[in-house]
Amino acid sequence: MGLDRTNLRSKINDLYRRQHDDLGETGTYRMLDDARRWNLSATLAGGGVVTFAHVNVADCGLHVAAAVNATLDTGADTLLAISVLHAFTEEMELARRDVSSGGGSPSRHPTWGIQGPGLDFRDEWRRDHAMRSLRHFWAAETKRRGMTDRRLVERYPFLAGGTPADLPNIDDVALIAESAVIVATGDQFHHGIAYGTPADEALDIEPDGLAAARRSMEEGITLIEAGNYRGYDRHCVRAKSDDRDAAQLYRFLRGQLRGTLHDIGYSDATELYDQPAPSWAAGGFIAFDKAG
Repeated sequence: MGLDRTNLRSKINDLYRRQHDDLGETGTYRMLDDARRWNLSATLAGGGVVTFAHVNVADCGLHVAAAVNATLDTGADTLLAISVLHAFTEEMELARRDVSSGGGSPSRHPTWGIQGPGLDFRDEWRRDHAMRSLRHFWAAETKRRGMTDRRLVERYPFLAGGTPADLPNIDDVALIAESAVIVATGDQFHHGIAYGTPADEALDIEPDGLAAARRSMEEGITLIEAGNYRGYDRHCVRAKSDDRDAAQLYRFLRGQLRGTLHDIGYSDATELYDQPAPSWAAGGFIAFDKAG
């Protein structure tokens, strides 16, 4: 039996809802305060990008909270949040395979383009989970600071395919980016039995798996720094990364960047996929500073 993508999407959204509810206001503010160990406001104010994972909130919530803190500390009135758009329909999955693995043209797929609130173009973004934690911490911290004039704009690219400049709705995003700070989310490494890794090649998270994830993320950072969009797209196929479109978009918008991997968030996925261990996903907490 194949993967039931609709059911998986519902399970993940339900999981995130429970995790945020379990945090409550006290836990949410504690995490925002703990996230002060990182101060990346200068990265954002200088035209860079901060990226974080969207695995379980207990495993990456500090990184999301740090991105929120950094954004609000800049004083910018607009946050442009660039998100993964997961292929939760068969149409999207087949399109992604055609473009990233088969070399097909993105433009022949109706899902090609950038989605998000206020855009008259598809609505798969509404059912995605990748920005749930950002919205959660954003709402809490703007409330605590009494900020009512800050704007969060979410954008979801799909099928960048090595040519992010050609994405439908790119002009909308470029205009927003001119006066906004940018954060993004991506889980750059999916590994194990649930993600199709042969059992005899599957690595436990500690110690070998996490080391492999770090090497893969650092390779990806190098490709992003070089603006090698097609190379990064191919890298994402190998790494089973969901980050291919988001990274291509923010690199196009911001130009030359230099990346620093500060930390990695990772979560076990055995229960979510009802598959044996090891099955897990990881995403980098990365600061991309403007270069040149």
